[in-house]
Amino acid sequence: MPGTKLLKIIRGPADVKALDAAQLPELAQEIRDEIIAVTAKNGGHVGPNLGVVELTIALHRVFDTPTDQFVFDVAHQGYVHKLLTGRHGDFFRQLRQTNGASGFLYRSESPHDSFGAGHAGTALSAALGMATARDLRGSSEHVVAVCGDAAFTCGVTLEALNNIAGSTKRLIVVLNDNEWSIAKNVGAISSYLNRLSTSPTYNKLHHDVEGFFKSFPAGEEMNRMYHKWKRETKDFFVESSLFEKFGLRYLGPVDGHDLDKLQKNLEFAKHADVPVLIHVLTKKGRGLDAAIAHPEKFHGLGAFDPVTGKSEPAAVGTPPTYQDVFGHALVRFATKDANILGITGAMPSGTGLIHLANELPKQFFDVGLAEEHAVLFAAGLATKGFRPVCAIYSTFLQRAYDQIIHDVALQNLPVTFCMDRAGLSPNDGPTHHGLFDISYLRCVPNATVMQPKDEDELVDMLHTSLHLPGPGFIRYPRGAGTGVTIKDKPVALPIGQAEILREGSNVMIWALGPMVRDALKLAERLEREENISVGVVNARFVKPLDRTLLLSHAALIPLLVTMEDHVLAGGFGSAVLEALQDAECPTAVERIGWPDKFVEHGTNGQILRAAYGLSPEDIHRRVLNRWRNLRAEHAAAGV
Repeated sequence: MPGTKLLKIIRGPADVKALDAAQLPELAQEIRDEIIAVTAKNGGHVGPNLGVVELTIALHRVFDTPTDQFVFDVAHQGYVHKLLTGRHGDFFRQLRQTNGASGFLYRSESPHDSFGAGHAGTALSAALGMATARDLRGSSEHVVAVCGDAAFTCGVTLEALNNIAGSTKRLIVVLNDNEWSIAKNVGAISSYLNRLSTSPTYNKLHHDVEGFFKSFPAGEEMNRMYHKWKRETKDFFVESSLFEKFGLRYLGPVDGHDLDKLQKNLEFAKHADVPVLIHVLTKKGRGLDAAIAHPEKFHGLGAFDPVTGKSEPAAVGTPPTYQDVFGHALVRFATKDANILGITGAMPSGTGLIHLANELPKQFFDVGLAEEHAVLFAAGLATKGFRPVCAIYSTFLQRAYDQIIHDVALQNLPVTFCMDRAGLSPNDGPTHHGLFDISYLRCVPNATVMQPKDEDELVDMLHTSLHLPGPGFIRYPRGAGTGVTIKDKPVALPIGQAEILREGSNVMIWALGPMVRDALKLAERLEREENISVGVVNARFVKPLDRTLLLSHAALIPLLVTMEDHVLAGGFGSAVLEALQDAECPTAVERIGWPDKFVEHGTNGQILRAAYGLSPEDIHRRVLNRWRNLRAEHAAAGV
């Protein structure tokens, strides 16, 4: 590991304050070296954290956590905060691994983590709530919201901004402006911040005007009159910033790598009697040339060479990822039909839509970190005869649930939703596991919900969804596919029809998505070792469920097993139980899926599955025991 002379003595924020100012550049370099070394091994959010080193040091020099509270938006820029709050050493070096530090901030991990988050745009509302609670309680701690510039493309951030002045007089907002979220920021807010950041005379002019009034006798009173006049006349002498129109005192732009200037501005904000926003300019990836040159790649990635920045090459023969299969297929379809459009919320590479952006840019839209808008925007397009495809991670689509129901499904509009990261996302943890989408979609009328067993079936499902009369939802996992050959010409799948892959007479496994492969292996093992006849069905459709095939199996086969990479509550297995109950069919069902818990992060999916009784061995034991118990019950009953 790199030299950590100063980091070794940092047991908490008090130790950061005890350092001489001359030692801080050395501390900053040690932190950068440590982050690069750890993420090169474990992967993680490299660029965001390298960009906020000085800012985080300055925050801890000026404020006193955990009494004072920092609320980091998304929190994938929280590694520096972890290192300065007692989490240096083996715990941090196991970042994103089992029993190591999370890649995000969680209240359960440290008292210095005042609010957890893994989705963008939450910091300002949460911080405002905390500041208002402080005011109601009559305490005096400071609350600081650290927001990326892209957070201001989130509707919820603008809603919070609208409420600050009416809720509290003491809130500090740090706007970390690096011009990037995950991809290059888009939209009017980004353009506006760019104008502010390229006009450094803004605060000088304001300060000069204030100084002019203060130079007169009774100058403080004249200065207050100036601010009142300025508010009432909108832009007197100097144009107001957008944030001042919302009642925040704007400071900036400030060099986010100048510790002295950062501390001075934070100290000013600390003693202000109005809400303050400090506009800080940082360089995403600072300290690693490759991260500066490729900010989108180094926003978050797997292991890489810490010297060259090159990612570890995939093993020879590794199949393409589901996201790339989807992306290339959409380009094929969109090339033939100009009505097919792709929409992403600031994640062109992560979703695979980068291929559409490169090949057919007029049919591609990046709306920024605004999932609600993305879905409603798609609904509007669909009313005019277009076939929009929203590519949004399963866990992020939760944010647009109202738009899914109220704007798309209720009007039965033909919008296709491609939901990457459905199922477990091991290193990222509970904010990123896509384990709830079946439950929240299965109850929505007009929705067609499906999941492919492999990448070829994904292309078929995309083709199928693009011809549906209403909304279609396709969920698929993170990472590489199975390696099957993709047909030259996709086929339209019969809606609601499952696929029998293996016949059986004792047990029938209904499996969904990647669990199909596990089901086939389980069936082969049970037949080979226990002489149990086990069939396998690729369910394909969660909604509508293939009730005809299901009920025919229930009438003849003693035990049905469902397997899904999803929570059991309201999931695919629940759909099977409901169908059987509606038909008054008492067939035994063993459901395999995730429990009613938030699943933590872990080194890989196998470790997490074993921790929750979902390893192949655990599943084998459960099905075998259920079969044996069922046989014993039947024997006792003389069946």
